[in-house]
Amino acid sequence: MSLSRRQTVTALAAVLPAATALTAHPAAAAARPPTGPRTLYIAGDSTAAQKYADAAPETGWGMALPFFLGPHLRVANHAVNGRSSRSFLDEGRLTPILAALRPGDLLLIQFGHNDQKTEDPTRHTEPWTTYREHLLRYVTGARSRGARPVLLTSVERRRFGTGGGAVPTHGEYPAAMRALAADHGVDLVDVQAASLALWGRLGPEASKEHFLWLAPGESPHHPDGKQDNTHFRPRGAIEVARMVAAGLCRTRVLRPGDTRRLDADVPPGRITWPPA
Repeated sequence: MSLSRRQTVTALAAVLPAATALTAHPAAAAARPPTGPRTLYIAGDSTAAQKYADAAPETGWGMALPFFLGPHLRVANHAVNGRSSRSFLDEGRLTPILAALRPGDLLLIQFGHNDQKTEDPTRHTEPWTTYREHLLRYVTGARSRGARPVLLTSVERRRFGTGGGAVPTHGEYPAAMRALAADHGVDLVDVQAASLALWGRLGPEASKEHFLWLAPGESPHHPDGKQDNTHFRPRGAIEVARMVAAGLCRTRVLRPGDTRRLDADVPPGRITWPPA
């Protein structure tokens, strides 16, 4: 097992028991998926979204999620760059997802990065009020279709304190989502806590290999280089997708037979970007 995979497993072991406890609510227990093929829909932002050839090597974790799922499961990635829980709804992007959802499908809901943007009223939400209210619309919409909603706290950005430790960047949003999950019996995968633990174990230098840190000339799409602490290179997207899949299995949203490669190497070269 490579260093990054050992660190991912360690991070998940440390933080996922708390998420598992959230499945004890009767509403979650009653929503166990049936046998047979089903689809995992993703509603989220740029950290999960599909990227195209003109953005390479930027990679959303949703692009890597199929590597960790059985062949009977399909991923429908509706995540879009720059969206918040508010703007995704206001643009009508939840509507086609709800129209497509079938009993046994999953709706993975990850917002928070752009909800923080106080300068933009079209995206900003307050964590304990409007953020929760918007998230609840995804939850109730999925349940109305017989599908199972799963809340995912936002994957952490790459930020380190003066002592070299990884520090959280999402304020009260993860706590507000955890509380919503507990209050409404929604399964939750705590990607924020798991990713924060992994970045901390990697440290300031090694973590750059997971994010869009590029030297000048390394990518034709970024000839002057780039230092992006939010978005991922293939290695980072793969490890975050591993966290998501492992969390879905650990919380019993998915069964052991639904996942694969959770402790296996997935070479970054397996990521491909379709034409723009």
